[in-house]
Amino acid sequence: MEGTTHRILMVSDFFFPNFGGVESHIYYLSQCLLKLGHKVVVMTHAYGNRSGVRYVTNGLKVYYVPWRPFLMQNTLPTLFLTLPIVRTIIIREKISVVHGHQAFSTLCHEALMHARTMGYKVVFTDHSLYGFADAGSIHMNKVLQFTLADIDQAICVSHTSKENTVLRSGISPEKVFMVPNAVDTAMFTPSPERLSCDEIVIVVISRLVYRKGADLLVEVIPEVCRLFPKVRFIIGGDGPKRVRLEEMREKFSLQDRVEMLGAVPHAQVRSVLISGHIFLNSSLTEAFCIAILEAASCGLLTVSTRVGGVPEVLPDDMIVLAEPAPEDMVRAVKKAIDMLPGIDPQVMHLRMKKLYSWDDVAKRTEIVYDRAMQSSTTNLLDRLPRYLTCGSWAGKLFCIVMIINYLLWRLLEFLQPAEGIEEVPDIGPLHAQLDSRDDSCEAQEKRI
Repeated sequence: MEGTTHRILMVSDFFFPNFGGVESHIYYLSQCLLKLGHKVVVMTHAYGNRSGVRYVTNGLKVYYVPWRPFLMQNTLPTLFLTLPIVRTIIIREKISVVHGHQAFSTLCHEALMHARTMGYKVVFTDHSLYGFADAGSIHMNKVLQFTLADIDQAICVSHTSKENTVLRSGISPEKVFMVPNAVDTAMFTPSPERLSCDEIVIVVISRLVYRKGADLLVEVIPEVCRLFPKVRFIIGGDGPKRVRLEEMREKFSLQDRVEMLGAVPHAQVRSVLISGHIFLNSSLTEAFCIAILEAASCGLLTVSTRVGGVPEVLPDDMIVLAEPAPEDMVRAVKKAIDMLPGIDPQVMHLRMKKLYSWDDVAKRTEIVYDRAMQSSTTNLLDRLPRYLTCGSWAGKLFCIVMIINYLLWRLLEFLQPAEGIEEVPDIGPLHAQLDSRDDSCEAQEKRI
C-alpha cells in the first residue's frame, strides 16, 4: 500500500476561523498532505456567517456544515442526524479515509461512527489528556471507548498522550501511533535585532481558562514582579479567567507592568512573541503544547509546568520545567532569567527547524493511513462484539446505537442511492496547478 494516494476527510468541530492547537494541526497537516499528492477535504460546523463550501490556501476544500455550536464550539450531539450529510460528503468526494480530531469534538465522533457503518477506514487523533476521577472525564472516557472500539488506527501527539489514551479507551497499543505536532518555522522567526536585557519581558499567550493554569498565573505574577523590579508581563488571550487576572492587576497596582492584550489573532502571535525574552506556560494538563514550539522558534526561553507531554517537547537547555505550584514556578522564572545571557535566539530557531517539521508529520501520518487501508474489512456482525467489551450496560447500548445507525444507512441507500449522488471532479491542489502552468509556459518559451 506504500505510495498509495489517499482521499482524506478531516473532521472536527475545531477549525479556522477559530484559533487553537487542534485548528493549526489540521490546517498544516492538510497543506502538507496536499503537497504529497493526496486529496484532503475538511468538514467542520458553521462559524457565524461562514457556512457552505469554502476554499482556503492551496485549494484546500472546507465544508462548513450548517450546524451551530452548542457548547465550547461543539455541536449538539445528535447521533444520527449527521448521517445524511456525512454520507453525501464522503460519496461526493470519493473519500477513502476519514480522520477525526479531538476527543471532545461531537462532530468527530459522529462522523467516525457513520464512516465505520458505511465500511470506510477511520483514523482518530487525540490531542488532549483526561483524568479518570471527575464526572466529566468519566463521561468523556466512555464516549472515547465507544469510538475507539472499532477504529482502524489512532494517533497521539506525545508518548504521555498515548499512555493516557490507551488507559482511557482500552484500545490495543499496537493500533496507536505517536506523531508529534510541529511548528511553521518560516512564520515564527526571531527578531532581527537581539533584545536588551535591561528590561525582561515575559510573554503569556493562552486561553484564559482553568485548564491552562490562569489561576496559577494570578499567584505567580505578583510574586515575580515583587522579586524582579525589571520584569514586565505581556498576556495575550481571552477567556472566563481574564477577570481574575485584571482583578490581580488592580489589587497589586501592576497596570504599568502587566499588559493585557485580549485575544490575539494567529497572524499577530509572532509580533507579540518577539517582543519578549521568556515564554511562560502554566497549563495544568497538556498533551503537547504547540505554543511552546512557536515561542522557541521565535527564540524565547520557555518556562513551563511539568505536566503531560510537555517534558517531551523541547531539550532541557531550551526549557525550564516546574511543578504546577506558585513557589516552584517563581523559582523556575528566576532560573530562566539567570540563563538569558547565554540564549541566542537565532541558534534556537535553527535548532527548531531541525527538530520539528510539518512535512515530517505528514509523512508519518501517511504511514498511518497506509496501515489503516491494510486493515481487514468487517461487517456489522463481526464488529458488534467489539462494542460489548465496553461494559455490561454500555456495551449493549452501543450495540443498539450501531444497529440503528446501520438500518438508517440502509434506508438512505434505498431512498437516495449512491449512484444518484454526483461526484465532485478532482481539481487538484493549487500549487500543483501553478507548477504545471509554469512548466507549460517554460516549454512554450523553448519552442518559441
